[in-house]
Amino acid sequence: MKIGCVKEIKNNEFRVGLTPDNVKAYVAAGHHVYIEKGAGIGSGFTDGEYVDAGASVLDDPADIWHMVDMMVKVKEPLPEEYPLFREGLILYTYLHLAADKEQTDALLEGKVKSVAYETLQEKDGSLPLLAPMSQIAGRLSIQEGAKYLEKKFGGEGILLAGVPGTPKANVVILGGGTVGMNACKIAVGMGANVTILDVNLKRLEQLDNMFGAHIQTLYSVDSNVEKAVIGADLVIGSVLIPGASTPKLFKAKYLPEMKNGAVFVDVAIDQGGCGETSHVTTHDDPVYIQDGVVHYCVGNMPGAVPRTSTIALTNATLKYGLFIAENGLEEACRKSPVIRSGVNTYGGKLTNKNVAIAHNYEYTEELA
Repeated sequence: MKIGCVKEIKNNEFRVGLTPDNVKAYVAAGHHVYIEKGAGIGSGFTDGEYVDAGASVLDDPADIWHMVDMMVKVKEPLPEEYPLFREGLILYTYLHLAADKEQTDALLEGKVKSVAYETLQEKDGSLPLLAPMSQIAGRLSIQEGAKYLEKKFGGEGILLAGVPGTPKANVVILGGGTVGMNACKIAVGMGANVTILDVNLKRLEQLDNMFGAHIQTLYSVDSNVEKAVIGADLVIGSVLIPGASTPKLFKAKYLPEMKNGAVFVDVAIDQGGCGETSHVTTHDDPVYIQDGVVHYCVGNMPGAVPRTSTIALTNATLKYGLFIAENGLEEACRKSPVIRSGVNTYGGKLTNKNVAIAHNYEYTEELA
């Protein structure tokens, strides 16, 4: 199979879909790999390393889109890439279609076979291709939140850990999944007062056993969320329903009651965000202030640490990508329900139920 990887064009997105080591693995399995010139530079990988690994490095990304059987990316294609879609192309990347009707329509019109990292689900219910970026985004959320609590960025001017004789910051985490747990780990490590909310009591028990007296766990109902965020200095939105639009737990009505200069980091923004007042921002212009609350809603947070993010992501995606390349998408899906769970569009049809619900579209279980 011909495998392609182009440079990401999203704002400040320096990750890359394949590392030189990934290229070696595909080439060793008998596949041909085409890389856009400079695609790996942002993550610290030179064109020479890709050539040494066996890839062909090309100048024009359009040539790669047109010749390959499977395109491996990191982020969703942007509108300027939609004209490069074509029937039969396998697109293997993050898509987040529930929050992006325009991209959904473009993939359907182009009859692209799209496999979304974020919906590929293992038999135990885990999301192996989302997990590494969730770990990074969760840890980054506290790092970024702590920065934007500084007065110069519009924050209230509070240090997360405080110092002896001063109060620690109150950190509230909405959602106890991979993002929430990793955010909790960093917030606790920095010495903040941490409250974490979730609807899964078993998960709250796990978090309580993990962090003990260092955190407060609460069942996530509107009344508990409201009480928690009103007293918060930093709120992390880390809610996820795989493939679906995110429920809006962080209400607009909470903002006037919150501390002036409190910070809200919406890690769920890729799926539409869990805040009623959230809208996507970029690394170039990451925050805005509404009703005195600083909102950080960058849609590709892990792109800020591309070397770590690329290696972590491709460690996870390689196995499944090789399986698709070896078998073809149809046979891969017949052999593996896990691969099938990642397919969002196929031959002009929507094949993911949660995406269909988000856009009120019909969908099919069949790949035909």
